[in-house]
Amino acid sequence: MKALDAYNPRVVIIPDLPHAGVEMDLVGVDEIGKKLMMPKAVHRVAKVEGLTPKAANVLKQEMLARGGDAAVAHGTADWSVGTTDVLLMGTLRQYQHLVKKLKIQPFGLARLAAELEALLDHWENAAGPRRLSCRSHTLEFGSRTLVMGVLNVTPDSFFDGGRYSHVEAAVVRARQIVSEGADIVDVGGESTRPGSEPVTAQEEMDRVLPVIERLVEELSVPLSIDTCKASVAMEALRLGAHMVNDVGGLQFDPEMAAVVATHQVPVVIMHGLAEHRGRDWPEYSSVMSALCRFFRESIDRAIQARIPEELVIVDPGIGFGKKLPYNLEIIARLRELKSLGRPILLGTSRKSLIGQVLDLPVGERLEGTAATVALGIANGADIVRVHDVREMVRVARMTDAIVRCNPAKPD
Repeated sequence: MKALDAYNPRVVIIPDLPHAGVEMDLVGVDEIGKKLMMPKAVHRVAKVEGLTPKAANVLKQEMLARGGDAAVAHGTADWSVGTTDVLLMGTLRQYQHLVKKLKIQPFGLARLAAELEALLDHWENAAGPRRLSCRSHTLEFGSRTLVMGVLNVTPDSFFDGGRYSHVEAAVVRARQIVSEGADIVDVGGESTRPGSEPVTAQEEMDRVLPVIERLVEELSVPLSIDTCKASVAMEALRLGAHMVNDVGGLQFDPEMAAVVATHQVPVVIMHGLAEHRGRDWPEYSSVMSALCRFFRESIDRAIQARIPEELVIVDPGIGFGKKLPYNLEIIARLRELKSLGRPILLGTSRKSLIGQVLDLPVGERLEGTAATVALGIANGADIVRVHDVREMVRVARMTDAIVRCNPAKPD
């Protein structure tokens, strides 16, 4: 009889259906067997919030009936709680059967079935190839992480304030950003560093528009306008900018959604500007829940304004209205935002969370930035927004080679 370890048992990590297929191919499973068993190999935990005890009890029983499980608050069974969150635990196959049954259930569970179906579809397709039209350019997601290079044309930006506030200096820097491998150049004319003062729309336009007018003719990559003001975005798009990086998340300026819809360009929706500007930073019982709720509201706002959902990118707003533990948690749990079905942009470059952890000034945060970029990509970021383009392009390519199994070489 063989010793137990002679069989070399080990835990195999199967994060999604493609990985399940690879492992089954290694075993030698036939195609029919693969089709049947792949959804059984992928396990998911989904959280649903605010169900009545009546709905939660039905949901739990239906999940148990399919071989999965559901965790609910104590007191749900005897209805002694007002509402409860539910943690659903099961394989994709179990969820598929659950959704079918919930569609014919009362107590709001039919609506939940549709939301769960969309959630799982978003999650399973998150890693696949996608293309995003940016006017005359196309952004491609899936095969590698895109790098957005920061071009601040402000006198008071926290890292490079004043260095590129003149048009010629900004144009030279933009060319350098592209030569170092940036896929997008993000032009901003208002500092959002802690303690900075807002500027008028006219002052912001005076800073960014001459630069954008030059760069639209010269650069081979999309230009993004980094602003929370609809009037600034409108003028930048009129001059030919290709996308909007709205640090107000479509909720700071009520006219922003209409401007984006008029031009039908991609828009980055960022969380946290209102809290950041107000300096009344909230305490979160669940920061990831708060982010998902904010983004769903902003995406609904976009759709109502006739912005196609396919043009939306989400940014959790690291450092904006968030204390250090929340920032670290968001990076660690970034992949949960894949539930939204939209590309994720992560901006951690030289930010204060790195200074807080390492006790270093802005000029010495390169390695800390590299760590957050690498882990951000490993945890699901599709775009990283950085100041040190050359170095972070290298970090992104190395991380992609491991995470996406894509050892891409420069053209």
